[in-house]
Amino acid sequence: MAKSSSSFSCTSCAAIFPKWSGRCDNCGEWNTISEDKGISSGPPSKSLGAKRGSAMVLTDLSAHEDPPPRTNSGLAELDRVLGGGLVPASAILVAGDPGIGKSTLLLQAAGAFASKGLQTVYVSGEEASAQIRMRAQRLGLSDAPVRLAAETNLRDILTTLETERPQLAIIDSIQTMWSDNVDSAPGSVSQVRAAAHELTSFAKRRGVSVVLVGHVTKEGQIAGPRVVEHMVDTVLYFEGERGHQFRILRAVKNRFGPSDEIGVFEMTGRGLAEVTNPSALFLSERGQPSPGSVVFAGIEGTRPVLVELQALVAPSPHSQPRRTVVGWDSGRLAMILAVLEARCGIPFAGLDVYLNVAGGMKISEPAADLAVASALLSAREDVALPAETVVFGEISLSGALRPAPQTENRLKEAAKLGFTSAIAPSGGKAVGAQGITLRTMSDLTGFVGEIFGAG
Repeated sequence: MAKSSSSFSCTSCAAIFPKWSGRCDNCGEWNTISEDKGISSGPPSKSLGAKRGSAMVLTDLSAHEDPPPRTNSGLAELDRVLGGGLVPASAILVAGDPGIGKSTLLLQAAGAFASKGLQTVYVSGEEASAQIRMRAQRLGLSDAPVRLAAETNLRDILTTLETERPQLAIIDSIQTMWSDNVDSAPGSVSQVRAAAHELTSFAKRRGVSVVLVGHVTKEGQIAGPRVVEHMVDTVLYFEGERGHQFRILRAVKNRFGPSDEIGVFEMTGRGLAEVTNPSALFLSERGQPSPGSVVFAGIEGTRPVLVELQALVAPSPHSQPRRTVVGWDSGRLAMILAVLEARCGIPFAGLDVYLNVAGGMKISEPAADLAVASALLSAREDVALPAETVVFGEISLSGALRPAPQTENRLKEAAKLGFTSAIAPSGGKAVGAQGITLRTMSDLTGFVGEIFGAG
């Protein structure tokens, strides 16, 4: 008989350890390590050869299948991120920081889908039904045909779903679910993995769309094992800064649509309101041109988005200057500073550098390199760029400027918002939109010399 094995894993970062300890050596958290018992199995000849399975049905690559039917919620931003609507039998994982508005978003989505005729069940493991009704009343959803339950026992939840046979089930949250056949506490790696597996299997087996709410760690990753993200069809992150009213719903995985699409919402007293023109909203509070302020013409998924990049460069009183970034990659900022010093002879030693993406937006596109360099140089030289100019382009380590994709869409969005000029790398499809004067640059040295008169 094979000996059953057991390991220990951290509920915060999912790191695996051979024995229990009070502190996780990987993430530094205390009292987060729990036992994760393995499943004992016999020799392959006994476990697999004792009973023959049924033969699989094999098809050709040329076989034609109709695309899956979709149900639109009526919330255009949500439907956009889902790839055009909700697909039956799909498993969706929605994650975000505490208090960012995940439950509000999904309760509004539940009401929207229920009003479209989908039988919807909302199961909460964190709130009582009375608390959910209070939120629904505040959101104006008291009359929505959504059925509620407050439960954490996974067996009871699956039994109820088997009986009721809804078309959409929302589980808030996966970390609160408890399976009685797993010997560990709710929220542990083994419990989260078991709950996700059972709910995802139920979705595929019964044709029910299941939405799972996930917690995130301090690093912004979904708490629990990464295998949960592989199980589901779609992974969505709900992002935003607490001090801003904007919220971004971002798809990082989607088997039924684009994996980099975003939806933009605004948090109001009556819940989340859709933002149909994010660029206008992100730039609404932009005043007169000032040093360090540059407008970046970016692409998020299939839509162009214009955001303001703000930089501040000041003498540092410390031996080690500060590099503070909000909404962008700090490693890429260090690369831009190194290229400016090595290729253009512009040092930032002894200077504190602060970079911020206005409005709470997070940017990961390499095409923001040139806009970031422009903001840094504008702040360092105390020279403001013209207010009607947008900037985009990627910077290589050699100092060369590489063209960005979808140049035409970026320029059309800029022209729609009243911008009259753009600065971009040469070599791409330099097609200017009507009313936009396009200035192209081949390298960073030429850009610095022509725009800032340095280099």
